[in-house]
Amino acid sequence: MDLFAYPLDTGTILQKKRSLKRQLLQTPGLVPKKVALLSGSTIGEVKNILEVFLLANGIQPTFWEGGYGLFYENLMFDDGSLAAFAPDVIYIHTSQRNIKNWPCQSDSDADVQAKLDAEFARFEAAAKAGLGFGCPVVLNNFDLPVYRVMGNREASDPRGKVNFVRSLNSRLAQLAAATPNLYLNDLAWLQACHGMDAFSDQTAWYAYKYCCSIDCIPYLAQSVANIIKSLFGRNKKALALDLDNTLWGGIIGDDGPEGIVMGSETPAGMAYSEFQQYLKELGQLGILLNVDSKNEMANAEAGFARADSVLKKEDFVCFKANWEPKHLNLAAMAKEINILPESFVFVDDNPAEREIVRRELPGVAVPEMTAPEEYLTTLDRAGYFEVTTLSEDDKKRAGMYKQNAQRTALEQSFGSYEDYLKSLDMVGEFGTFDAPHAERITQLINKTNQFNLTTRRYSAAQVESLLDNPDYITLYGRLIDKFGDNGLVTALIGQVQGDTLDIELWIMSCRTFKRQLEQAMFDRLVEACAARGIRRIVGHYYPTAKNLLVRDFYATIGFELVSEAEDGSRTFVYENVSGHQPLCTVMEIRRV
Repeated sequence: MDLFAYPLDTGTILQKKRSLKRQLLQTPGLVPKKVALLSGSTIGEVKNILEVFLLANGIQPTFWEGGYGLFYENLMFDDGSLAAFAPDVIYIHTSQRNIKNWPCQSDSDADVQAKLDAEFARFEAAAKAGLGFGCPVVLNNFDLPVYRVMGNREASDPRGKVNFVRSLNSRLAQLAAATPNLYLNDLAWLQACHGMDAFSDQTAWYAYKYCCSIDCIPYLAQSVANIIKSLFGRNKKALALDLDNTLWGGIIGDDGPEGIVMGSETPAGMAYSEFQQYLKELGQLGILLNVDSKNEMANAEAGFARADSVLKKEDFVCFKANWEPKHLNLAAMAKEINILPESFVFVDDNPAEREIVRRELPGVAVPEMTAPEEYLTTLDRAGYFEVTTLSEDDKKRAGMYKQNAQRTALEQSFGSYEDYLKSLDMVGEFGTFDAPHAERITQLINKTNQFNLTTRRYSAAQVESLLDNPDYITLYGRLIDKFGDNGLVTALIGQVQGDTLDIELWIMSCRTFKRQLEQAMFDRLVEACAARGIRRIVGHYYPTAKNLLVRDFYATIGFELVSEAEDGSRTFVYENVSGHQPLCTVMEIRRV
């Protein structure tokens, strides 16, 4: 059982946090990140448990802690220590306990509004000061107060504390929606989820100044960790879904398509249908849905042909209904889609199948699926697919991968790979970083692991700082072909140092790898360098467990290997800018 999947074993996590930390520190490929914690209340145990959850998501944090209750002062009047720390992310850990100007029964409506404006301005100022450090900021919204002087009237009266908190939360939501790089940790939802008495433990506050009960700290830490891991590209990307007793009740091979349970006629049917609806919405967000079922193909397809099936066969990228072991099907899916197996979540009602996948593919997330009415909650609250950004390319992702399957099928009919590429009628569009594409570029940078030569990550603020910066050459590329638009799939950042360009970052979505887009990108880079009088290009490769496929990439496009360190890091040089001949021969080039 996954200790970090819903429902959390909070007792074990709290008691064994040190041993869990030691164990997780042995995980290969951990990504170091600097996390600043700004305190509105006691944060010690929050930090300890947050560290464990970040490690479980592949992130090794180094922490900077502000003084107790000094979140505002630390951000607004930094003594230089926070700036010197140079955080990758800031978490402002506040709660309704940090509201100073509560409304009073004697206040006029104007007085209440003035207090609301003042409180919002204070937290807005703190959040924006945090953004001034050039990194994402995670800010709690507010939990409800633990008492209601006016009872139910608190929800509607301007002087009600409940009304006051909800108004503040509404304004914080609007602020986060309008402010790039600012993200809300929904403390109000966590309180509602656990219940006020369980979450807002008065003893924990009076004795220790914790804003929530000790038992709820793991859930709070998980929620913050979900945001941070999403920001740094550690989300899961795909689902591998069983069918019988997972997406519908019954066994379709025995019961037939009319005998399986779904729809609105029975409680169980409603549970399965609501789960399907949830999965369909995940697919609309760009999560890749796939079938992994021990079944005859015709039977599996018949289940989705029912009029009351929310999901249809066309909602899935890969559809494997056969009698092969499910872990082999999942591995094959990963290869076909061109993502890593550890990008998957495997959902199956059968505990034996779950255990086999855990054993054979340890990087795959395998939640415990119990009763059908719990399926949705179990998957949702694990936070595998936390959304921090949502681009149009995200929404089109499933369609893009289906188009890739069509391309793969077409490839089989050609004797020459170059002839196949030419048959795709590809168009490569290239431009320098600009404001309309900054969000997608940032997202791509922080999600790409395989074709990522230097493993660097950039915040939205860092990407924006490169726009029209004369000290850098930046490029992005998108790929269009007869099957559709792949979207913006590659980006490059190079620092100009006299007559030399040092490539700090080069990434590309692996779904377009080996279609000469990388060669076309390099052609455009050389073109840009020549226009700036640059004669020498330096490229770096820093190895991770996930980027081995690009270890020799620079050598394949004409760079010379000049050094290699013991850890496998490599430096390459290209010194033929003036004599460069285009490498890409299979696509039309558009400069935008």
